[in-house]
Amino acid sequence: MSEPALFDGPAGGMTPGQRLRFWLTCAGVFILLLWLLRGVLLPFVAGMAAAYFLDPLADRLEARGLSRTLATSAITLGFFALVILGLMVVVPVVEQQSLTFIERVPSYVLALRDRATPLLDELRQRMSADQIQRLQGAIGSYAGTAVGWVAGLVRDLLKGGIAVVSLLSLVFITPVVTFYLLRDWDRIVATIDGWLPRPHAATIRAEMGKIDATLAGFVRGQATVCFSLAAFYGLALTVCGLDLGFLIGAATGLGAFVPYVGMLVGLVTSLIMATAQGGGWPLIGAVCVVFVIGNLIEGYGLTPKLVGDRVGLHPVWIIFSLLAGGALFGFVGILLSVPTAAVIGVVTRFALQRYLRSSLYHGTEAPPEP
Repeated sequence: MSEPALFDGPAGGMTPGQRLRFWLTCAGVFILLLWLLRGVLLPFVAGMAAAYFLDPLADRLEARGLSRTLATSAITLGFFALVILGLMVVVPVVEQQSLTFIERVPSYVLALRDRATPLLDELRQRMSADQIQRLQGAIGSYAGTAVGWVAGLVRDLLKGGIAVVSLLSLVFITPVVTFYLLRDWDRIVATIDGWLPRPHAATIRAEMGKIDATLAGFVRGQATVCFSLAAFYGLALTVCGLDLGFLIGAATGLGAFVPYVGMLVGLVTSLIMATAQGGGWPLIGAVCVVFVIGNLIEGYGLTPKLVGDRVGLHPVWIIFSLLAGGALFGFVGILLSVPTAAVIGVVTRFALQRYLRSSLYHGTEAPPEP
């Protein structure tokens, strides 16, 4: 008589409670390892994201007769060549606009002071001395809190992934990780599929297909939207004559990965800069026109075509996942937040469907499976 397998119970099978404890233990160990290794995971997570992003292109080249290794080599070299070329084009522009901004800081301060002085005089006439003192104390308190928050954010970023060592590992290790993951992607997927518990393999494959569709729709689609908007806003604000226009525009476009937040922050920053540089109503109006056109392009052109309505990720859920991932795991958590949000969303919808078909919901015997 053969002994029971390692993961079987005494009678050769696991009870539902044992299965639940096993999977919860696996999930807990995974989260613990992720937290412990968060300082070295950045190039690997970035490489995995790049490999996932480029896998459909590798499949197309492979279908046209190229070997997987050759297709992977060509795609990896081309992808990072484009990244390096983009940096060579962008960095000089950013450097020049940054130097111009630093030179003009005194004039910005004077312009903002001249515009704020009439408002402050009006407040002094309408408020008592006690009210003014309390207002100054509140402003100082909030300013100190904001400065402390920004300093803490910079410290966490430097600690979590943008320190020199992590940056060097991102530059040199990520291409290697991307190459090997992209080359062996289909083999890795087949291997993981072979590990699935056989009675539930079909259900898990179906749910993983939904997760993949969600990620493909959001990550690949939204990334294309972000880069397109970054190019549009950067060029348009530069043409308008806004100081730091290219940098603000590029950050606005890339910030569109977080729905609505990137556009609002970019608009407010652009209006403050336009006011500080003394451009007057013509420049402010031009900035507003740029953001109206960009919002129309995003809402009626790019997003419906590249992302569509099949994603199933609510904007509030995406914002929460990004903030939670960044707070728990730093920059690695930000990279993992959207995939995790997609997984949780699909699993939650699956559990809700099962609940709505269960006796727990109906109060009587559960209806038959459709």
